[in-house]
Amino acid sequence: MTELRQLLQRLSPNLRYALLGELQGLNGQAPSEVAKVSDADLLTALRSAIGDAGRQRRRVVVTGLGAVTPVGNTAVDTWDALVAGKSGIARVTQFDITPYASQMGGEVKNFDPSNRIPRKEARRMARCSQLAVIAAYDAAEDSGLDIESLDKTRVGVVMGTGLGGMDLYNNMIAESVRSGENRVKSRPLEAINGLPNMPAFHISQTFGARGPLNTIVTACAAGTQAIGTASEEIRRGSVDVMFAGGVEGLIVDVFYASFEAMRAVSTSNDDPAKASRPFDAKRDGFVIGEGAGVFVLESLEHAIGRGARIYAEVLGWGQSADAYHIAAPDPQATGAAAAMRAALADANISPDAIEYINAHAAGTPLGDAHETKAIKDVFGPRAYQIPISSTKSMVGHLFGGAGAVEAMACVRTVYTDTIHPTINLEYPDPECDLDYVPNVARKAEVNAALSNSFGLGGQNATLIVGKFRE
Repeated sequence: MTELRQLLQRLSPNLRYALLGELQGLNGQAPSEVAKVSDADLLTALRSAIGDAGRQRRRVVVTGLGAVTPVGNTAVDTWDALVAGKSGIARVTQFDITPYASQMGGEVKNFDPSNRIPRKEARRMARCSQLAVIAAYDAAEDSGLDIESLDKTRVGVVMGTGLGGMDLYNNMIAESVRSGENRVKSRPLEAINGLPNMPAFHISQTFGARGPLNTIVTACAAGTQAIGTASEEIRRGSVDVMFAGGVEGLIVDVFYASFEAMRAVSTSNDDPAKASRPFDAKRDGFVIGEGAGVFVLESLEHAIGRGARIYAEVLGWGQSADAYHIAAPDPQATGAAAAMRAALADANISPDAIEYINAHAAGTPLGDAHETKAIKDVFGPRAYQIPISSTKSMVGHLFGGAGAVEAMACVRTVYTDTIHPTINLEYPDPECDLDYVPNVARKAEVNAALSNSFGLGGQNATLIVGKFRE
């Protein structure tokens, strides 16, 4: 590297700028800034270029979509409901919600995991694992994969979740209290089934996937980071197929009590379907939801080789940290903007290529304004021309499952050229003044879509998908 550094030092500023522009797509940089290009930047760019060439980065495509959400028990039903602007939020039924300030939620309806999972096994599993496995079945069937014909060592699983099977621990303690026990009683394997990595394990076990097995536990960013992480496994050639997504199953009293104490959840109980109001001036917090989204990702070569239908291509993803506050977003929105810029750089596209944004937009007073600021920072005046919508307006906040379900919406958007609306957007907020596709779906050509997920703890993730073109 010493000889390379000496060589770079001999280059003229203009030649150095041209080289960096060639490697990193910075040819639009103002000439007055050419001198600021450092040798360290050049070395980093060269290492990246050499690494990419050595890896021969493979293209990653989406061939299967699965979902279990408050508006549908399949990906197809979920998408149809989103386009129709249907709310899945109602009064909570899974436990006695009466003592709590927020009494509604995005519950999955008519869910019977024993339709696909042996009843004895389903009873042992946390709800998040049940949801994840059923969504994975949906994705596998949608993809048309012949699972048994695959080399299972080249099939992997990455799932994201916020808290995993906390419902098992919550119920374990509640049952002990109700029965008057002076200690907590547990069934065999109950503690293990509540671990955050169990949804990924159960998918791996169900399909016999013996490749990489990973769990991302980054709160609300987990589903997006899981899809990004899975795409990296395919890019570098370690696998051909990945199940990837996110899940949460936490309609439980301890979760409601915790977020009530933070004053983070909506208390608009009179009309639950209108309680989730992203970007609206009368928004008063998010609505807790549950659900799962699972993708089947494949290398392009593998998908074409078996004649698969391809929904979209994973173009790139990025992540960042606010390093600011455990729960509140950075007021300057620098972390959120950095994640979007990182995804654009990974996809090797300009901001002008993005034609739709699925916003994190949970309906909190601070969060929605923060995201609007970040979008303006990244896209400049063009931010006003990009359609933006919030899936959470209909399903609530699915936490670890949110990013995957919202990424699914992006995939369906680029596949169908249809943008689902942000419902309950009735009263304009001066701080949220972009095009949020209010209340009615829209037809528009969308070649590239961007999905944001911003997690508690300042963890930011962005995924970009695009129309598949050979």
